[in-house]
Amino acid sequence: MGHTEKLAHFCADLSMETLPAEVIHKAKLCVLDYIANIYGSLELEAVAQVIAYVKAIEDKGNITALGCGFKTSLDMAAFLNGTTAEAIEAQDGVRFGGNHPGAAVIPAALAAAEKKGLSGRQLIEAIVAGYEAANRPAAAMHPWHSLSGFLPTGTCGTFGAAAAVAKLYGFDKTQMLNAIANAGYLLPISMAEHLMGGFTIKIVQGGQAASAGIKAAELAGAGLTGAPFTLEGSALNGGFIQITTGADPKPELISENLGAAFSIMDVYFKPYTACRHTHGAAQAVLELSAASAINIEDIERVDVHTYGIAELAVGKGISTSDTFVSAQFSIPYVVAVCLMDNALGPKQLTEKRMADPQLIELSKKVFITTDEIINQQYPAKTSSRIEIKLKNREMLKRQVDIPKGDPRDPMEAGDVSLKLKQFAGDRDQARLERVIEMVLDLENLDDVQALIDII
Repeated sequence: MGHTEKLAHFCADLSMETLPAEVIHKAKLCVLDYIANIYGSLELEAVAQVIAYVKAIEDKGNITALGCGFKTSLDMAAFLNGTTAEAIEAQDGVRFGGNHPGAAVIPAALAAAEKKGLSGRQLIEAIVAGYEAANRPAAAMHPWHSLSGFLPTGTCGTFGAAAAVAKLYGFDKTQMLNAIANAGYLLPISMAEHLMGGFTIKIVQGGQAASAGIKAAELAGAGLTGAPFTLEGSALNGGFIQITTGADPKPELISENLGAAFSIMDVYFKPYTACRHTHGAAQAVLELSAASAINIEDIERVDVHTYGIAELAVGKGISTSDTFVSAQFSIPYVVAVCLMDNALGPKQLTEKRMADPQLIELSKKVFITTDEIINQQYPAKTSSRIEIKLKNREMLKRQVDIPKGDPRDPMEAGDVSLKLKQFAGDRDQARLERVIEMVLDLENLDDVQALIDII
């Protein structure tokens, strides 16, 4: 039995009765975090453009566009709800895969659960299965998949979305295998060029994966078949991990320790609205600012010492003509806005905030270098060291080795709940409390529609 088949069989057999309590709890936190990101993303102009696009196509369907006040088709709801999960760049992620499974898996699962009128227990099963199907292929290729020019949230996220939907539809092992296999044929390329260039189309990668995953599963349900070795490939060298990585992949990670180790437990949550590679620097700056007030006028320069991939991916500066996507992937901008605002949330990552010339000038004083010792510790640690040189020659230093939200320094239920409230803006607090209550008791929810209606 190949790796793809083993993974599919595991996803088909997965049951709440055998899931560890900590896995169930983590799945609920992933849902809570997902909702927080929807609220934060709805503040962005680019998201408003996607909403307008979806409404122009279909605003009379029966699947909810979360937080948007209308319903649409299954496909477009998943697309939009994945986009809002992704856009604010505070989505969950996995260090040993470089992917953000929640932005693809959860919107597909919620849409399918709403379509079928399913329970919270079934949703939890689907999310856990979907995270396995998304995270394991990503881990098998990390970091070479990303370095080859792909964004694994879009590519690997489609496998997860397909598995989650297949689980909710009650597919047997053969149908689950075909759903995952079909996803390998339909998944988006998700070119990293768009992210690195700061183009706003980047925000739809989770939505495109969610939509493609639904289609892959439903085509499997209709009887269409895919290669049962889609992930690892065959002697023809046409398998997913064979054609989308520039180095030797590790296909054994697709099926290794299935059921003994759940990849959802490796998921981190983001306290800040920027690429995870910026978080060590952001946290260090915010901790320094909390310890002693820093006058912006007194700063001569700021040096950020970090690991090589961070310098490559988020070491560039920005200008006033750049988009919020560029800011999300810029350590100089993140450090500068943390120094000025003492915060890094939805309000800091907008074109309106980026228009401040003082902020842009401060970001030009931030310099990024790869520290060889820190680089050798990656990916076990994602460290960043901040050195702020003041004009009076005083030096302020702080190093963060494990940014907050990592499973080794986790965001717990209270932390994620607070994030949701902060990202929700001026929404009704009583309603938000009810959302939190329902998610944390998700296994006892008879129909997920009740939760969907109050998001």
